[in-house]
Amino acid sequence: MFDLLIYMFENYLSSKPHSDFANITQELEAAGFDNKEIKSALDWFTQLEKLADKDNVSIKHAYENTIRIFTDNEKNKITTDGLGFILFLEQAHILKSGEREIILDQAMTINQKTISLNEVRWIVMMTLWQNGRENDYLFVEDALYKPDQNRMH
Repeated sequence: MFDLLIYMFENYLSSKPHSDFANITQELEAAGFDNKEIKSALDWFTQLEKLADKDNVSIKHAYENTIRIFTDNEKNKITTDGLGFILFLEQAHILKSGEREIILDQAMTINQKTISLNEVRWIVMMTLWQNGRENDYLFVEDALYKPDQNRMH
C-alpha cells in the first residue's frame, strides 16, 4: 500500500488540494491498482487530513512539554533509524510534538510489518504538507532525495 500512498501524493494530492477522491479512484483503478488498496489509501489520507486539521486542538497541544517514550509496538514496527529521524526533526524544531504523534499514528496504521526510514520520511513530508508547512516540507524533501547530505554526526 505504501507505493500507492506515494503515487497518490506525488500525482494528485500534493499538487491539487481538496482533490476529488471519486475521480482519483477511477483513474487509479484504470491504472491497475487494487480497489481494496485504493480504499485503504484514501482512508489513510482522510485520517491524516482529520488529524492535521487546524481545528483539532486536542492533537496539536496535548503533547506539548512532554517526554515521549515509544511503545513496544512502535519500536517493533518503525525502524530505529525512522524513530531517530522523527526525534531529530522534533529536536530541530521542524516537528511539533502534536505532529510527531500524527506521524506515529499514521505509520502504525499502515498495513505492513515494518516502516523504514525512507517511509517515515514520506509520512513526515505528507504530514507537513497537509499542515501547510511548505518550507519544512522542502527540508524533508531534501532529506528524502539527498539522504547522504543529511547525516547526523
